[in-house]
Amino acid sequence: MSVPELSAEQRGEQILAVFDTAFGELLAADPAAFRVKFRKMASSAFAFYRGTACLFYHDQEREQHGGPYLDDRTGKVWIHGDLHAENFGTYMDSQGRLIFNVNDFDEAYVGPFTWDLKRFAASVALIGYSKALSDEQITDLVRTYASAYRERIHALATGAKDDEVPPFTLDTAEGPLLGALRSARSLTRFGLLESMTEIRDFERRFSAGGGAIELDAATRYKVLAAFDGYLETLPESSLSRPDSYRVKDVVGRRGIGIGSAGLPSYNILLEGNSDALENDVVIYLKQAQTPAVSRHLTDPAVREYFQHEGHRTVISQRALQAHADPWLGWTELDGSGQLVAEVSPYAVDLDWSDIDEADEIAAVIADLGRATATMHAAADDESGHSELVPFSTERAIDAAIAADENGFGDLLVEFAHGYGARARRDHQIFVDLFRNGRIPGL
Repeated sequence: MSVPELSAEQRGEQILAVFDTAFGELLAADPAAFRVKFRKMASSAFAFYRGTACLFYHDQEREQHGGPYLDDRTGKVWIHGDLHAENFGTYMDSQGRLIFNVNDFDEAYVGPFTWDLKRFAASVALIGYSKALSDEQITDLVRTYASAYRERIHALATGAKDDEVPPFTLDTAEGPLLGALRSARSLTRFGLLESMTEIRDFERRFSAGGGAIELDAATRYKVLAAFDGYLETLPESSLSRPDSYRVKDVVGRRGIGIGSAGLPSYNILLEGNSDALENDVVIYLKQAQTPAVSRHLTDPAVREYFQHEGHRTVISQRALQAHADPWLGWTELDGSGQLVAEVSPYAVDLDWSDIDEADEIAAVIADLGRATATMHAAADDESGHSELVPFSTERAIDAAIAADENGFGDLLVEFAHGYGARARRDHQIFVDLFRNGRIPGL
């Protein structure tokens, strides 16, 4: 049964209610950060979509309980939670390889695999619309994504060898993905350190300005105590040189990005793996957020598995990302779960600004479909967290899709067009709410 279309006024009230649930406490604590966040979201329908996973999952719960391709297993797998076309980029894994794949796991959780695919498909529709592609071209792109995902899942489910489904690296990637990896390779730790720090009295320290906030003694003490707790969460393989964990300096920062508005965070400067100053490492400690999808999935076994949101973020990332950042860990500060990871000098996001031709977009979309499948397949009974997902994810998803091969692409195409159009309407409603002062607290 279809849901009747709301008027702009009714939808506006619904958007405000969802925002209050998702952002209310943080917005009240730091209205200025949310003014920046909302200005960025106002810039385009895609930027709005990026910042409103909370609204997306609200709509999913309202319109669909269960759904095609979902059963007791495929409805309960590790998912990214905010899978859109701009949440892909480069990172250096724990083995020293530059990898292109999904990044930003702040919203990761355990839920229906199709929700990741639908969120991505709608983002394709929004990007296609912004590049003036026709509905037929957008349909083709979504089908390309669905086919690439399906083929890679099937290959993994049927025992494909590693050399048959290699990760995207400098040796295997092509096009814009290879360009991002080459850009990442040109970056250096020294360059990152130069942008954030300076040498004073023969020692490296954080530079003043640039968003750094000097801490009072009490706050610094609390952050250092939280850092000690974080060390206990690192795998033994990360603890190779004790001196690597000597703290040189600490500063505060406040998130103002689309995803991190209002979240207090701290940067910590560490000794690194040698006495050489160019090998120093910067890590960040950030208050982890409640994932939007978790508000609409009520399985107590999932909720009770995580100590707090910092623990959830790290466990999810370790499950979804093979050979994750060796600095990745969690801790608590002022009773809130914290995510800790390296400020990586090798992180480059996929840049869509110069990917304009339909054929080039299609090639990238196909690669992102393969990357999505690889991510889903990594997080299963062999990921080290089999208590929550005690089965082979790729085999479960492969079997579910095989039951209705033809309908799989149709499902994503229909959703992409429908929700893409809704997101464009919602963006305009949001802009009118924002510019007319109707968002409480701003």
